[in-house]
Amino acid sequence: MEPERFWSKVDAGGDCWEWTASQRGEGYGYFGIEGRGRPAHRVAYELLVGPIPDGLVLDHLCRNRTCVNPDHLEVVTTAENILRGVGPTAKNARKTHCKNGHALTPENTYTGRNRSSRECRICRAIGHGTGAPPKWHRLKKLTDADVAEIRALAAEGVSRTETGRRFGVTPGCISNIVNGKTRAA
Repeated sequence: MEPERFWSKVDAGGDCWEWTASQRGEGYGYFGIEGRGRPAHRVAYELLVGPIPDGLVLDHLCRNRTCVNPDHLEVVTTAENILRGVGPTAKNARKTHCKNGHALTPENTYTGRNRSSRECRICRAIGHGTGAPPKWHRLKKLTDADVAEIRALAAEGVSRTETGRRFGVTPGCISNIVNGKTRAA
């Protein structure tokens, strides 16, 4: 580590110690060590405070991404850091109710496959706000004439989404019919 070179790139004249050298697109300062860029705030913290425990991150309490003042940095979990943020992910993570007023409890919340999205189960079941047909579509019985019309619409280039809306089923259901996975051709 080269502390002298690092500190030569810091303006410590104010409350925030501003990183004055290179920054990445998201606004955090970066310092090159042995050919590898490291976040400047992490380097400063490690130089003055000590190592950051594995699995934890630094939160800028001052909300200034170029600040490297260790007094403005707190070791937290990634989840805590996200919840403290001001971006869309943080705002959504702090929501306690969906836009229709239903509580986002663990029992009433569907979490996406990669855990990056949440959806109200009640709204999901009745199709609120998504443009998707309600989940009761599974109870819908399509006649042989419906299946023939679905395949004709697909041959004409009508989208699976539009066809699904016409028949009250999901685009996936339409794809299965068109591809012969259900209701064999």
